[in-house]
Amino acid sequence: MASLRILFLCLAVVLLLCIRSEAREFVVCGENNLWEVPSSVDEFNKWAEKTRFQIGDSLVLKYDSKTDSVLEVSEEDYKICNKANPIKSHHDGETKISLEKSGPFFFISGAEEHCQNGQKLEVIVLSDKHGSGHHSTAQAPSPHHHRHFYRAPAPAPAPTKGGTGVKAAVGLIGGTAVVGSLVLLCL
Repeated sequence: MASLRILFLCLAVVLLLCIRSEAREFVVCGENNLWEVPSSVDEFNKWAEKTRFQIGDSLVLKYDSKTDSVLEVSEEDYKICNKANPIKSHHDGETKISLEKSGPFFFISGAEEHCQNGQKLEVIVLSDKHGSGHHSTAQAPSPHHHRHFYRAPAPAPAPTKGGTGVKAAVGLIGGTAVVGSLVLLCL
């Protein structure tokens, strides 16, 4: 009976870790599915303000690597579009940036005059104390794993990978395992 209790407890811990570690990937793009100068100067930031970024999430920016780049910069350099001292510089054409800590991140285009024309993005990553994970945000859960930003007003993108059904099932199984483990431990 003791080994059964330990098995359930281990299963519960593993399931909770799997649920907790789920990260999301956000594709940042304009109407041509690229990181490019938007039609409105504050368009990228309006999108970012509506999105709750968590530690472990990532941004994907696709662009023409011959003519553009993505620069992570300080807040001061972001405000004045200074490209001279980037924290990080990306030139590969399909940049994936992991958001590994809470706080603000600032990105600008490395192409001439693009930042001044609105090709810049400020992302605020929430700390763990703002919620116990991705499932505790005020925003309704999305039915898809990848999130896209498009310039033209349109309905939410169709689901690609994952889904709330799978997430709900894993959550239900994890919750059941935790409750079952606690009941068995108390017997």
